[in-house]
Amino acid sequence: VGRKAWLFADTSQGARASATCYSLVETAKANKLEPSVYIQHVLERIADADTLEKLEALLPWNVKLERVSKKVPQFD
Repeated sequence: VGRKAWLFADTSQGARASATCYSLVETAKANKLEPSVYIQHVLERIADADTLEKLEALLPWNVKLERVSKKVPQFD
């Protein structure tokens, strides 16, 4: 995404929101989840997460979604 994308964070709230989004995406990747699938999963369930346990169940290392593995084409 790079440096130019950060120019749109005009306020500290905007910067915080961007950092939160990037953190969700990168944490999903680190846990071998497809970021868009993970974020959709969280958004569909977060309204019902009224306890700490329910929120913790939404963390990427607690979610039971299909793990992805990048398949890079091999060239000879």
